Amino acid sequence: MAYFEELPDILYPSLLPNQNKVEQRILVKNIFKRSKLRSDVDQAITAFDYYYVKEGMRPDILAEKLYDNSELDWVILTSNNITNIRDQWPLEHNDFRAYLLDKYGSDQNMAGIHHYETRKVVDEYNRVVIPSGLEVDANFTFKYKNFTNSIVVVNPVSPITNYQYEVKLNDQKRKIKILKPTLLNTFLNDHREIMSYDQSSDFISRKVKGTYNPRIFGV
Repeated sequence: MAYFEELPDILYPSLLPNQNKVEQRILVKNIFKRSKLRSDVDQAITAFDYYYVKEGMRPDILAEKLYDNSELDWVILTSNNITNIRDQWPLEHNDFRAYLLDKYGSDQNMAGIHHYETRKVVDEYNRVVIPSGLEVDANFTFKYKNFTNSIVVVNPVSPITNYQYEVKLNDQKRKIKILKPTLLNTFLNDHREIMSYDQSSDFISRKVKGTYNPRIFGV
């Protein structure tokens, strides 16, 4: 079940110069119709399994592995609200490097400092005083009292390069949620309902509707 095959159609006025009849229309896909998960399913933790996308794993390959149908890749994308696979799906090694070179221009610029983050600091009782990963200024310092009531001053700051920053963002995209196969048919039935038209002045059928014709009514 390919996604675009399920899109309903619009009878759209033909504005091509060789079409001189005002009522001439062409059948086009309604790309503005978009499937989505039902809110009760989307918010149900038990409806999903969580998956780590490995290197080279495309949505169609994953759909074949999980749902035995590579054409259901759009179910995975919809489950994760992915509308732009270029920006929202993890890039493979070669594509990732090409993206970085295009964005930063050179390896030297990739190695430049993007920002600074804290390193984890614990006290004598192994209690966390400063967690790791907080974005801070380069000169950030922190004071705390140790078990002798003495003031300890720390500067737990590490530079994060542009490369490290981009790797982290790309890796975060690898953590996705997968709609459980037992709920797949329910989702597909909901999808078909969403992709069908309700009665309206433009209604022709559940899969086709008309639209405004400027040749008849004017702009």
